[in-house]
Amino acid sequence: MSDPSASLPAPPAGATAALVFGDGSVVWGRGFGAAGVRVGEVCFNTSMTGYQEIMTDPSYAGEIITFTFPHIGNVGANEEDLESATPVARGLVVRMDVTDPSNWRASRHLDAWLKSHDVVGLSGVDTRRLTRRVRDGGAETGVIVHAPDGRLDIAAARAEARAWPGLEGMDLAREVSTLQTYRWDETRWALGRGYGRQTAPRHRVVAIDYGAKRNILRCLASAGCEVTVVPATASAEAILAHRPDGIFLSNGPGDPAATGAYAVPVLRTLIDTGTPIFGICLGHQLLALALGGRTRKMHHGHRGANHPVKDLATGRVEITSQNHGFAVDADSLPTGVQVSHVSLFDGSNEGLTVQDRPIFSVQYHPEASPGPHDSHYLFERFVADIEAAKADR
Repeated sequence: MSDPSASLPAPPAGATAALVFGDGSVVWGRGFGAAGVRVGEVCFNTSMTGYQEIMTDPSYAGEIITFTFPHIGNVGANEEDLESATPVARGLVVRMDVTDPSNWRASRHLDAWLKSHDVVGLSGVDTRRLTRRVRDGGAETGVIVHAPDGRLDIAAARAEARAWPGLEGMDLAREVSTLQTYRWDETRWALGRGYGRQTAPRHRVVAIDYGAKRNILRCLASAGCEVTVVPATASAEAILAHRPDGIFLSNGPGDPAATGAYAVPVLRTLIDTGTPIFGICLGHQLLALALGGRTRKMHHGHRGANHPVKDLATGRVEITSQNHGFAVDADSLPTGVQVSHVSLFDGSNEGLTVQDRPIFSVQYHPEASPGPHDSHYLFERFVADIEAAKADR
């Protein structure tokens, strides 16, 4: 019987890490961050800044991120640019070796920060070639392995890549959601002042945490909201017990259809109350499911801070920050639910509104962390819906 590892390539001199695919192809490089083996879906992100926010975005659970910008790590790491307490991405792949930080806000080297959070990194990779593989062939499972002594078990990594089921059908919101209800009052960061506090809120908002980014909560607080964050599995009764003026549906990872098994019945009850609702990313997809639509797995997803989106009501084009591997099927939306925004890259759905109800959502990330600020107005729109609803009572 032939040895199944005989067909696998031998590591080149100096290789201490690799990205291994189920078909046996291997991308060699140099390891940094933690040593170990991690399996996930390989994706790429086109942002030029904000790698620390990207790594801590809970929507990246289950993903190995390839950065198309070559100089990742050049501004180091700090304790302010975090979207969650710890990174949730399975690993990262970069072109250049990580350099010493060159930024006045840096408090530590990116390598040390990754080690402290047990995140595996791979450098020295032709990330343009890897990006083309994902773009042309679609998202696929990979295993990133780092052994400082260079002893890499490629056969075992290939077997693990083949065995991993993939993100379709996987509910990851439970893994990244808060386990208990809490209040949030931190507001957006300002140069020279850092983060502020909301001390005089005008509206009560309940945020359902499917994997919420901190800067979304900061934007809500900055818009005058007293924010109560509840777990992804919270019941409609528990949510309404807070007497919310508005309900926010957060971003998050995984397959919306899987999360929808428990989220959709809750959202349908909340929709029936007439309370203003605003959803982002996974929250947008779950809202679409609750309204009778469908979602689908994308070929390779949208991830980056440079995605053009058209507002169909105004004709305005916004440059947006995005991170999603699933999308709402616009053709499945029922009568009374309107497409509000579309991607100018591929025409996919980027937003919806509900006719005669204060309910809307977007696929992209208006909190822009990282990314452009074109879409911050959506938080003001949500607050305007809340104020109008309160005036009608």
